Parts: sequence; C-alpha cells; structure tokens
Amino acid sequence: MSGEPQYKRVLLKCSGEALLGNQQYGIDVETATRIAGDIKEAHQKGVEICVVVGGGNIFRGVSGTAQGMDQANADYMGMMATVMNALALQHAIEKEGMDSRVLSAIPMSAVCEPYIRRRAERHLERGRVVIFAAGTGNPFFTTDTAAALRAAEMKCDALLKGTNVDGVYDKDPRTNDDAKRYDTLTHLDVIANDLKVMDAAAISLARENNIPILVFSIQETGSFARVLQKEGCFTEVV
Repeated sequence: MSGEPQYKRVLLKCSGEALLGNQQYGIDVETATRIAGDIKEAHQKGVEICVVVGGGNIFRGVSGTAQGMDQANADYMGMMATVMNALALQHAIEKEGMDSRVLSAIPMSAVCEPYIRRRAERHLERGRVVIFAAGTGNPFFTTDTAAALRAAEMKCDALLKGTNVDGVYDKDPRTNDDAKRYDTLTHLDVIANDLKVMDAAAISLARENNIPILVFSIQETGSFARVLQKEGCFTEVV
C-alpha cells in the first residue's frame, strides 16, 4: 500500500473494556492517552473520525439483570457509563491538541451536546473528532448497533472495531492455540456462523448500508492508522 489512508471518513468503535488497561474496572488514563494518540496519527493524515465508546468497564447491563434489575433500567445505567467514557476520551484527545465534541443520544446539556445528525456532520467537516455517547438512546440496543447506526448516518466509508484481539477468529485465540484468524468475511458469513464480531442488528445495518467492518486490536500502538492504510493484522467484513 501507499501508506495513505484508504478511507476519508470512518467510525471507530471502542469498547469500554479497551479503556481498562490493567485495571479491573474504571478508566486507565494511560490507555486513554494512547488511544487518543492513535486517533491523532490518523487524523493528521486527513481522515475524518467519529467514535462510539462502550461502557462495560464501568457498568454492564447484563450484570444488573443478573441480580434481578429491570433490563431497561440497567441499559440506561450502561448508557450513562458511555457518557463518562466519552468525556474521558474527549479529555485525552484534546490533550493531544485536537478539537473534539461529545454528542449524547440522551440530552445532558450541562456536560455535552445533544445528538443532532447535521450538527455532527458539521463538526466532522470542521476537522473535529466527534464522540457519540449514550448508545442509540434506547434500551435493548447495544453500542455495537449504535456504532453501525451512526456510521450509516454519518455516511462513513468504514466502521473500525477496536478489540483486544487482532481480528475475527473461529474460536477464542486467548484460550485456543489452534484458533484460525480470518482475513476476510462477508456480513452474511458472520451472521450464518454466529461469529462474535458484533451483534446481528449491527451486522445487518452495516450490510444494508454497504459499510465494511474492520476488526483489529486497539491494544497495539499505531494499529488504528495502519488498518486505515490496509496494513497490519485485521479482519475485513465486506
């Protein structure tokens, strides 16, 4: 490859767990700073970047339902956690010298802007990194689905999912030495084989809008920019 990004506008899906670092819970400042540095590297090459961040490092809805909590309430608590992560990531991004905006699907005017599609587009066009928080604003939908939805609304050229492994495998590579990594898959392959890339709603949204999904390890410094250049280890779902 030429070393130039292959996409003009992308959405980065970053799980809440990616912000843990070596902690059991919460936000690791060093990890957030490293991810912000990776975003800066790609941004300096002219890529328009928006981000959806999860909340599993602070609160996972399923843990609440396991204790008898109403799922809708648990999901709303999870959405609040994504706002905290988004604000932490915004701080890290701005310390790297970039301009950033957090837009929440649940209005919280004291701390961030409400999600308005046209406003988000203007921010991107002005070179700001846009962080989408609070998922879709509705319970029963994952942040993966929110990522696919926002990628479609923002007319992104690709959705990049940063995980703790360097692609999609046929089995968990952390516990299986013989796990095989896929270089490419189709959206239908993912659904038919129940591969744990993103939930079925997110995969279907991406497929219907012709959005490729690139799964890579966000734990490797510089991997985000490399994947945008179609370099390094990743799995492409097209």
